Amino acid sequence: MTRSIKLLLASLIGLSSVSVGAPVAQAADLSHYSGDPGVCGEAWVLNKITSRFAYQVRHVPHLPNVQITDFRRINERRYLPAEEEWPIGRRYCNAKVALSDGRERTIWYLIEEGQGFAGIGDNVEFCVSGFDRWMVYNGACRVLR
Repeated sequence: MTRSIKLLLASLIGLSSVSVGAPVAQAADLSHYSGDPGVCGEAWVLNKITSRFAYQVRHVPHLPNVQITDFRRINERRYLPAEEEWPIGRRYCNAKVALSDGRERTIWYLIEEGQGFAGIGDNVEFCVSGFDRWMVYNGACRVLR
């Protein structure tokens, strides 16, 4: 098999194992919110964040082994629609997450329209305060604010 076919098969197997094997949190109870969180509060977004966070704490050294148990106070902070100069629509969101150790942290996340796997669907990037050990999103999750 060619390298690209092997990579495609490995990606598809990986995607199916993440969605089937990983425990996924249910969407947050919308009674916590004062307004409609829109796309930022949709179940697929929250489930993707929960799943990827679980992977992150298992694979990044020296992070506490905790899970996201709930999302609270979900807000869409900014929406940048797709334009001719910048063809990717972006929604910047934040919320409070309850962790399995009883603590509450701020989470910042970005939903990029049309940037999912192979350009299908949307992509979600997130940063939980105190969990960006390698400063991927700059100090204090500043890139996603």
